[in-house]
Amino acid sequence: MGFHRSSIGRILDMYPCLLTSDLHLHLYPTFDFLFNEVEISFDDISRSITRCPRLLVSSVSHQLRPAFVFLKDLGFVGPHKLNYQTALLLVYNVERSLMGKIEFLMGLGFEFSEVKNMVVRAPGILTLSVDRNLGPKVDYFVREMNADLEELKKFPQFFSFSLERKIKPRHRMLVECGLKMPLSRMLKVNDGEFNARLFEMRLRMAEKS
Repeated sequence: MGFHRSSIGRILDMYPCLLTSDLHLHLYPTFDFLFNEVEISFDDISRSITRCPRLLVSSVSHQLRPAFVFLKDLGFVGPHKLNYQTALLLVYNVERSLMGKIEFLMGLGFEFSEVKNMVVRAPGILTLSVDRNLGPKVDYFVREMNADLEELKKFPQFFSFSLERKIKPRHRMLVECGLKMPLSRMLKVNDGEFNARLFEMRLRMAEKS
């Protein structure tokens, strides 16, 4: 199936039960589902499972297929269909996990169609905890950044960045300089590029004064 030996060791270390699994009852159905239903290329199946070994121990009928149907309804089709990077979403329970993220975003006032667009553009949102991640980020965004939630529709990738290591430090630097920056410009670049942009903005502000 194209797995590297090191990956096999890691996978079996996580799920030793695979050593005694029946190939025809447990493994082949998963490979068949990923290849024929999800339509992940043969070369990428091993990459998908290496990223998320739990795929191999999840029931196709009770877990993977229901999640797949739900994700397709959300918009993970066509150019946005699941790939080796996003196949891990298949192991998240629809009712206990995926729906919670959707309901949280809709609770902020977004329409369902808007939420669908957000998660398709930033699939990582569906892997994050509402209590430990999404909630604190929205709270900081609204209370400290005093920003409009509409911005999150334009840049849902905001949720993928670390609150403590990136969002807070960069926002505080902007506040100290009396400057504002769109979320994408503030977060998508590395520290060096951000500092360069900040310097340029401060220079232009000084020239105007």
